[in-house]
Amino acid sequence: MPSSKPIRILVVDDHFMVRMGLSASLNVEPDMEVVAEAANCEAALAACRRHHPSLIIMDVRLPEKSGAETTAAILKEFPEANILMLSTHSGEEEVFRSLQAGARGYILKSALREELLRALREVHAGRRYIDPAVAPLLAARVSHRSLTSRELEVLRMVAKGMGNKEIAAALDIAEVTVKLHVSHLMEKLEAKDRTEATTIALQRGIIRMD
Repeated sequence: MPSSKPIRILVVDDHFMVRMGLSASLNVEPDMEVVAEAANCEAALAACRRHHPSLIIMDVRLPEKSGAETTAAILKEFPEANILMLSTHSGEEEVFRSLQAGARGYILKSALREELLRALREVHAGRRYIDPAVAPLLAARVSHRSLTSRELEVLRMVAKGMGNKEIAAALDIAEVTVKLHVSHLMEKLEAKDRTEATTIALQRGIIRMD
């Protein structure tokens, strides 16, 4: 039976049409009400302060701060917030970072409407919901070694086609240090060369090229 109090939902997505579509779809449910929309982290925090939603649908990829970073910022101020990540992407790193930030669930935008509604109700009830399509990726991520923040910096530059000397100059470190970072990140990614390291990192969602 639907609760007498509807689930108050905040939709966070930088695409207006996505927000509009979600709001229209969810507002027809008797136990759901979209009380606010936001396109970025600051707007999401402002909406939380004003509307106190009981559930937040969070796009993984937002401008400026990512969905995972926005999730962490919201939970720092509102630790009881229930957050469901919604994404067109299924890179294992994005799933891992989102849940590590405190999200209770992760679902793909390609999911059927009935599955989305089930995920929303599960997360609102305080339970975890992981899209069956990404569950194997999350399991795989647990077995992978994480890159350090410096290795990530170097990896992003490698992905842009920068050589060791250019990276060393950009980071103001010795070229031999860059070589060491490249060696370590390739070992962790199990890549044979820089091109394969970039491909693996993009496929897993470790880095983005946009």
